[in-house]
Amino acid sequence: MSRTIRIGGASGYWGESMMATPQLLQVEGMDYLVYDFLAEITMSILARARANNPDAGFATDFISGVLKPNLREIAEKKVKILTNAGGVNPAACGAAARALIAEAGLDLKVAVISGDDLLEARDGFTDKKDMFSGADCPSPDALASVNAYLGGFPVAAALDAGADIVITGRSVDSAVTLGACIHAFGWQATDLDKLAAGSLAGHIIECGPQASGGNFTDWQLSGDIADIGYPFIDIDGDGVFTVSKPEGTSGVVNVGTVSEQMLYEIGDPQAYLLPDVACDFAHVTIEETAPGQVRVANAKGTTPPDSYKVCATFADGFRAGTMTSFVGIDAAAKARHFADAAFARARAVLRQHNLADYGETSVEIIGDDSQFGAAGGNPASREVVLKIAAKHESQWGCGALLKEISGLGLATPAGLSIFAGSRAKPSPVVRLFSFLLPKGEVDIDIDVDGAVSRFEEAGNVMGDAPIAVAAPDAPQEAGTVEVPLIKLAWGRSGDKGNKANIGIIARDAAYMPYIWAALDEDAIRARFGHFMAEGSGLQRFYLPGSNAMNILIDEALGGGGVASLRNDPQGKAYAQVLLDHPISIPENLAESL
Repeated sequence: MSRTIRIGGASGYWGESMMATPQLLQVEGMDYLVYDFLAEITMSILARARANNPDAGFATDFISGVLKPNLREIAEKKVKILTNAGGVNPAACGAAARALIAEAGLDLKVAVISGDDLLEARDGFTDKKDMFSGADCPSPDALASVNAYLGGFPVAAALDAGADIVITGRSVDSAVTLGACIHAFGWQATDLDKLAAGSLAGHIIECGPQASGGNFTDWQLSGDIADIGYPFIDIDGDGVFTVSKPEGTSGVVNVGTVSEQMLYEIGDPQAYLLPDVACDFAHVTIEETAPGQVRVANAKGTTPPDSYKVCATFADGFRAGTMTSFVGIDAAAKARHFADAAFARARAVLRQHNLADYGETSVEIIGDDSQFGAAGGNPASREVVLKIAAKHESQWGCGALLKEISGLGLATPAGLSIFAGSRAKPSPVVRLFSFLLPKGEVDIDIDVDGAVSRFEEAGNVMGDAPIAVAAPDAPQEAGTVEVPLIKLAWGRSGDKGNKANIGIIARDAAYMPYIWAALDEDAIRARFGHFMAEGSGLQRFYLPGSNAMNILIDEALGGGGVASLRNDPQGKAYAQVLLDHPISIPENLAESL
């Protein structure tokens, strides 16, 4: 078994730049490149593509942007390629990869992992309840995609069978990295701490350069992001790993970048549930061991779930919206007046046609602190961007709003300007329905160039309960100086469906008690109440190993993804909303800032 392996994180979503592959192939000793292309909305898009063309439904960028220009070098350097680019049609993706290999005259084996696509079984899910909201399952005919989230062991089995390229459908984002570790080190289903560590390694690099200076609080340190370095890890058989980036690239790898990525889009850090293991990240340590190199250790694993998470997507009416700008004195007031008039005209049209009112509307004025709610400073900017949007049960109803927005162009308050281009169009509202399905009800097949085998799940595995975590001790000294949170911490935020998560990491352990005390439930509600649905819950979690906290806010994204009308439907900017929150600290701590 290898003592260490090197894995590069080359893609975080479908549509990302394809610059990572040639960059990471130049790193000496690279063993694996992993590519994440999928999100819930991506599955719906791919499902529609497959419905129109049986040979479509996968991330075509993987074929055209990854394999086609780099295949010969991949073969020469014997780098294994692992990806979930298969989307809802991994067989077609595998066929396209094999055709390229044959055309190039190369000897590479392609494995296709299938079984996650459960759309054909949708009639059997009518009794399921949404695991978050408790809602009933939509009509089977309304479902566009139904996919189980698979784990890392099928990927490892494909590598064990000699595959050079492994293509999955919907797997958890970290599964391809974990599969490489299981294969290289011979980890078993009972090696829960190691599985948690491999999963954390995958989580760190699954979003590409977000671990190496992208989306970073201290963004100035990342330099010229046009040439940002993509991250890679060196991981050993115990699951301890270091994070680095290629020499000569911009970006930055430090405690802040890696810590932010660890907390990105997680819920309870002691119950991060994956198919192969339940992860406990509360005691993970993150330390800089050399310039541009960060060591991560002490992930813990507990009993894995006995079910797969399944996500279905379905259409639920339509949405439409657009952006315009207003310039001059009272710009925000002009924008609001314009929005009121647009909705008044559109509703009059709906009444004339005996159509229902809009199910939901949204007006946000960017530049007028609309994202900050009660914490806004009412800046009275002389230039703002008006975002106006609505949902309607019919495409025509959404189109009526867009038409009336356009039709107000000569009646508008002064200062309206619109970037020239075609009028926006209505689009379907795509919602998620998530439920659990026992693992025994999902059949997983591995096809290595025509040799097909059935993957067998391990039996029941039991682990220890998570190690209890107590909240930080209350500050021993009354705070006398207020400083913005950004002086004391890094922060990153994201989404978990309709939930928003905000990870806050203290720049120094001494700051954490004061941060925890200041960011109590009342303070968080005051900051984000304008985003939260009535009765929304929130939770705070403490991570002593990394001097961090994670905040999870329910029903804070207006439905999330393309089901939302928000300017920020995935909570990407929520940490930025929080980072200017005042924190009271002793004068002696403030002196070191």
